[in-house]
Amino acid sequence: MDQTGTIEDLYREEIMDHYQNPRNFGKMEDADASYHDYNPVCGDEVEMQAKMESGTVKEAMFTGKGCAISQAAASMLTEEITGKNIKAVIAMTKDDMLKIVRINPGPVRIKCAMLALRALQKGIIQYEANKTKAAK
Repeated sequence: MDQTGTIEDLYREEIMDHYQNPRNFGKMEDADASYHDYNPVCGDEVEMQAKMESGTVKEAMFTGKGCAISQAAASMLTEEITGKNIKAVIAMTKDDMLKIVRINPGPVRIKCAMLALRALQKGIIQYEANKTKAAK
């Protein structure tokens, strides 16, 4: 096995570790942002929740069910975004998410890897919109 295969194997092990031992899994009480999303094609579901403070993500949690990639990506994302600026999280792209999960799931499974980010961004956008309405 070449070195690239070994690195890919390590990343796959990390995905399985996050899937079997998810970080920040559970329902967050008093979340500022919360959004449930699903992939109707495969049935993956995720609800992302976050607490905000001074324009940053103070804490993030998730609940969900689905394939290893979707659930591990949610777990990995909660770790990655804690302490990040809200605007930076909203601006995250597919490439950013692929850097977090460190595998290329291929065209069929990319939606699995993106589900958590998409839900988180929608939740934060709703939070920001509600905050703007409340300020008026």
